[in-house]
Amino acid sequence: MTGNPTDSSIADILLWAVLPYVMVAVFVTGIAWRYRYDQFGWTTRSSELYESRLLRIGSPLFHFGLVFVAAGHVLGLVIPDEWTAALGVTETRYHYVAYVLGGLAGFCTLVGIGILLYRRRTRGPVFMATTRNDKMMYLVLLATICAGLWTTVAANSFHEGYDYRETVGPWFRSLFVFQPEIHLIASAPLTYQVHALIGIVLFILWPFTRLVHAFSAPVKYLFRPYIVYRSRDPEGSPRTEVPGRGWR
Repeated sequence: MTGNPTDSSIADILLWAVLPYVMVAVFVTGIAWRYRYDQFGWTTRSSELYESRLLRIGSPLFHFGLVFVAAGHVLGLVIPDEWTAALGVTETRYHYVAYVLGGLAGFCTLVGIGILLYRRRTRGPVFMATTRNDKMMYLVLLATICAGLWTTVAANSFHEGYDYRETVGPWFRSLFVFQPEIHLIASAPLTYQVHALIGIVLFILWPFTRLVHAFSAPVKYLFRPYIVYRSRDPEGSPRTEVPGRGWR
């Protein structure tokens, strides 16, 4: 542990040096256990059959917005500011782009999950298919989005802004080398700490909710055998055409 560990309180050590590794252990173990013993539960439990109009609006907003939000987190937390500076991206330009694009992506994600929650609460069959785990997951996910949007937009709109790439980013990267820079995250504004903690809770809950479908991809579909459909000729003669490819 670098910095000055004696300056870190027990609470800071537990929150910023112990809890992240607990999260990783629960996340990896939970995903592996779920995949091994709960294959039938590894699903989104789609409710499209119950209601599709709101789903067609809310789902793309939420998922595409979330992709850009995740990309922004990778750029801001994983990529050191020295790298972007070497590419000629000034700190002012970086924060302006992060403020505009990050705010737009966060807003789309928030609107999308708002529509999905409204649909789930007001459509009887959809609400009946909602489990307790789903309710907790939606609550934590909504809190994570709101906290992130607040730190991205509100904090930079009403204040001079905060360069989290000098504190939160280095702390995040220090976890990967098992030398947590506790003093960096502990000195960050409370809004960033709250956002980080809610995000940690979300990843702890992840393996035990429908969020596991994020790790599913229909790769086998690309290599499955063709499905040949045979039909009867009205006159009883066999068909001689060669079937085309499955997607034609």
